[in-house]
Amino acid sequence: MHIAIAGNIGSGKTTLTSLLSKHYNWEAHYEDADENPYLNDFYNDMQRWSFNLQVYFLNTRFNQVLEIRETGKKVIQDRTIFEDAYIFAPNLHAMGLMTTRDFETYFSLFKLMEGFIQPPDLLIYLRASIPKLVNQIQKRGREYEESIRLDYLKRLNERYEAWISTYAQGKLLIIDVDDNNFIENSEDLGKIIQKIDGEIHGLF
Repeated sequence: MHIAIAGNIGSGKTTLTSLLSKHYNWEAHYEDADENPYLNDFYNDMQRWSFNLQVYFLNTRFNQVLEIRETGKKVIQDRTIFEDAYIFAPNLHAMGLMTTRDFETYFSLFKLMEGFIQPPDLLIYLRASIPKLVNQIQKRGREYEESIRLDYLKRLNERYEAWISTYAQGKLLIIDVDDNNFIENSEDLGKIIQKIDGEIHGLF
């Protein structure tokens, strides 16, 4: 079984992945930001490094999804391959930070990979307002995230909402992070677990 958590930068994906992994005894697959060789360069010069960064993410997540299906374990994944293709890469292209040539090459590579993978059995989308995202980004204090602009987060949020509104690849659960402080409140986490139980009851 494959559960995946989607959401903008700072929405709480990694934290919720950890909490649910512990609760259900699922194997957690994280987005390894610390090991990413392009992330620092990207935030310093987005135009130069956008294509490299997105291809790195695409490759990493493609391997992750193949591994998840091969092992047959119950896995929870922090961020999906679809977010790279439908949110981050198109956003960079629209902002003029990735050339049309690079974006078309990237997207054709994604479509090729998509034919070899299955979507998650359940997608959990963490919806959050810009003030909430900014607050959580500041709290965790990652150096390379200090230069993220508000308009960048806003554009990503708009793309997330557009993608989620048409998502039909599998079961979907939307959590409003502004109204659910699962990071600090165990009762709020319990509400999420209750909803997940309802969704995955028929998956086992």
